[in-house]
Amino acid sequence: MKEDYKILKQGAEAKLYICNYLGKPTLIKERFKKNYRHPDLDLTITKERIKNEARSIVRCKTAGIRTPTLYLVDFERRRIYMEHFQNSITVKDFIINFSKLNISKDVTPNSLDVYACKIGQTVRKLHDNNIIHGDLTTSNMLLVEKTLSNVVDDSKWLHHDNVEIVMIDFGLSFIDSSTEDKGVDLYVLERALISTHNDYPDLFNKIFDAYKSFSKNNIKEIIAKYEDVRARGRKRTMVG
Repeated sequence: MKEDYKILKQGAEAKLYICNYLGKPTLIKERFKKNYRHPDLDLTITKERIKNEARSIVRCKTAGIRTPTLYLVDFERRRIYMEHFQNSITVKDFIINFSKLNISKDVTPNSLDVYACKIGQTVRKLHDNNIIHGDLTTSNMLLVEKTLSNVVDDSKWLHHDNVEIVMIDFGLSFIDSSTEDKGVDLYVLERALISTHNDYPDLFNKIFDAYKSFSKNNIKEIIAKYEDVRARGRKRTMVG
C-alpha cells in the first residue's frame, strides 16, 4: 500500500498522507521521531498523544460531535488512520472567501452568523464532555455537506442547512474537567480569530454567545476562568 500514499501536508508534529484503506478515502497521521528528545521519552510522549487523540475522537462520537471516523491506531508505526473528507473546506478558507462569494436569492446572507452559532455550540459540547481540544482554530474545523449536492463551486457552503461542522486535529487534546483548561481553549480560539479573521471583529463574540447559551452547566466558572486567562494573556502581551 505504500506506493499508494500521497503526502498531503507536513506539520511540526506529524506528516499527513491520503490513501485508500479498506476501500475508503483515508487520512493517515504519522507522528515522526524527534531526534532532540531521548528515544524513550520521545516514544512515551508520542504514545500518550496518539492515545489522547484517539480517545478524544471516540468520546466526540459518543457526544454527538462530528469528527473523522477512526479506522486504525498503529502505535508501532506511530500512525492513526481516519476518515478523509474529500469534499470539504476549512472554516478558515470559507471565512477568507466569504466576501467574494456570490450570494444567490435562494441563500440567506447570514451564513457566517449561522456558522458562528454552530461553532459555539460545538465547542460547548466538547467542554460539556470534558474534551479539551488544545488547538481551537478555524483551520481545525471543516465544513462538510450532509448530502452531496451538484454545486461545484464554493457557493454550496452558503447553504448552511445542508452543512455541518466537523472538528479535526485532536493531536493536542486531552480529557479534563478543569474550568481553567476550558478557559484556555476559548482564549486560544479568540486569539486565532483575531490573528486570522480581523475583518470580522465580532466573530468571537457571536461564537461565545452561542457557547454560553447552549448549556448553563458550570458556565459562570468557565467564563470567569476565560476572563482570567484573557487578562493574563493581555498582561503578557503588554509586558512583552
